[in-house]
Amino acid sequence: MSSPPAAPSRTSARRRPAWAGRNYTLLTGAAVVTNLGSHGALIAAAFAVLDAGGSAGDVGLVAAARTLPLVLFLLIGGALADRLPRHRVMVAANALNCLSQAAFAALVLSGDPRLWQMMLLTALCGTGTAFFNPAAEGMLLSSVSGEHSNRAFALFRMAMNGAGIGGAALGGAMIAAIGPGWVLALDAAAFAVAGALRAFLRVGHIAERAPGGGLLADLREGWDEFRSRSWLWRIVLQFSVVVAVVGAAEAVYGPLVARDRLGGPAPWGVALAFFGVGTIGGAILMTVWKPRRLLLVGTLCVFPMALPSAALAVPLATWGLCAVMLVSGVAIEVFGVNWMTALHQEIPEDKFSRVSAYDWFGSVSMVPLATALAGPAETAFGRTQALWGCATLVVVATAVVLAAPDVRRLNRRPAASPSPGPSAAPSPAAEPAAV
Repeated sequence: MSSPPAAPSRTSARRRPAWAGRNYTLLTGAAVVTNLGSHGALIAAAFAVLDAGGSAGDVGLVAAARTLPLVLFLLIGGALADRLPRHRVMVAANALNCLSQAAFAALVLSGDPRLWQMMLLTALCGTGTAFFNPAAEGMLLSSVSGEHSNRAFALFRMAMNGAGIGGAALGGAMIAAIGPGWVLALDAAAFAVAGALRAFLRVGHIAERAPGGGLLADLREGWDEFRSRSWLWRIVLQFSVVVAVVGAAEAVYGPLVARDRLGGPAPWGVALAFFGVGTIGGAILMTVWKPRRLLLVGTLCVFPMALPSAALAVPLATWGLCAVMLVSGVAIEVFGVNWMTALHQEIPEDKFSRVSAYDWFGSVSMVPLATALAGPAETAFGRTQALWGCATLVVVATAVVLAAPDVRRLNRRPAASPSPGPSAAPSPAAEPAAV
């Protein structure tokens, strides 16, 4: 095991806050690099399919090829990340992403990509993501001390969201200028740089995990941890619905409403940009706001996620849609920071990645089904009714979770440190306090 991290030099301490240690800085920098590349690459993949003569359905197949391995391998990825050094899992996943995107770029630049080849390479990239995400979340949570977790998570998410906005804008411009193949090549290079940064993470402060009983035993142990906390599985179930219907509304209905009622794709692109700006605003807010009742505030902030579907159902004019997207971006970021803080406070460090895997799995598992059913729902009920249905599902799922006492009463501890050990039980809710 590596030696404990050395104390930062006076020069480095002047350049960053005292709480932003080496691991946190490396993780944030690597996340910025990968988000700059990946958001442009998502657009590039779609245009690569279209440039090869593919249809909108082919674009959907390539997108589904990325999502399916994410669902299939997330739980295994979480178990491995709690069994192996997390930074090694992250670097290996980045290497797979780098190689698959480099092969995708070479295929596109060769001028004769086949649909099955693009689907296979995209599936490999999704597989890398499935192993990366649980390890990355566990590593980030272990890099921050309790009293600074709120600000650290907010700044991390702000950096990621800002890089995502910049990456999408830069990627779109580069696709027009030099073509999708070169954007995919730059994404491969970004994964290589990020993997190199993550290779320098230090894990000496993380206690070695005692040998377990195998992969299935690890998954069962993670499941026991997950289901023992009702606030945790309630919110994950809530988000399995919220993420699915919001994803269907934004991926399927949003572009159609923009085409038919708002004058084309440009207004929808502007609205999505306002959502991104809102997420940055929410992260900035959370650097200074530390609500006492973490999950009560976070869950209340999920209600505005119904607004975009409702705005598309009306539909609002472009300026109204942009305002709604801005508000929903702020709200979901407030939820996100409070959610990460609650996990950091309540989940034992040695089980972070497995719990994170169940969280990710629950959140994305229904997305392919929802997007597949969006078209038939429009045919059966009409687009306006389908959008109102999406908004209603968000409100109902959130109201059900808000009715749970453990969600309303889970309080921030004075120094929100991780739970003390593998057998730690959920702390009893403190007396109700002002939000």
